[in-house]
Amino acid sequence: MSMAVKVKMLLAAREMTLAELGAKMEPPTSGQNIGRKIRNDNLSEKDLAAIAKACNASFEGIFRLNDTGKEI
Repeated sequence: MSMAVKVKMLLAAREMTLAELGAKMEPPTSGQNIGRKIRNDNLSEKDLAAIAKACNASFEGIFRLNDTGKEI
């Protein structure tokens, strides 16, 4: 599942619009700008952390090796 889909699910769970999300992000951004990033699935780790904070959620970007369980 792409991060864009996960962000859309998060927004639905919080009943939040793109404009509301953009206003709550730090630094604030336009709903149009964040919407474009979501549409293009072009979200940086910094964007995802800001989205999580604005939605009162946690974001953990990790890689987990399937054979050993090691997290990177």
